[in-house]
Amino acid sequence: MYTIGQVSEMFSLPISTLRYYDKEGLFPNIERKSGIRLFSETELEALRVIGCLKESGLEIKEIKLFMKWCEEGSESYEKRLKLFEARKAAVEDEMQKLQKVLNMLNFKCWYYKTAIKDGNEDRINSMLPDKLPPEIQKLYDSRSEKL
Repeated sequence: MYTIGQVSEMFSLPISTLRYYDKEGLFPNIERKSGIRLFSETELEALRVIGCLKESGLEIKEIKLFMKWCEEGSESYEKRLKLFEARKAAVEDEMQKLQKVLNMLNFKCWYYKTAIKDGNEDRINSMLPDKLPPEIQKLYDSRSEKL
């Protein structure tokens, strides 16, 4: 069992956030001793899931619904699976967008390192649009894909 201070430290969360989660019902079975919250492995796992869902874009009200489904047991497996599949798809979509951004940044880094090394952009411009080194060409080509 862990105190709220220990959990705060373990998860790098403010104590006020943990109290808020509790107030919102995200720890339905948390044990209390003399009014002090005692976090078990169940609550720690709930925090890991809450963190994942928050990072994936869910709001607390949606996370509360998920936690309610968890209390329903096996009846809600399908709902929970659909939620995680939807979040997974959203994260994969965001990752694709970020990969395109990263490709552009990597291309521009190469571009300016080369320009600095050469003292100008003449050689780079002579390679554009389709005579770049193969790995740089891929980055250049992906920059025009819709973000």
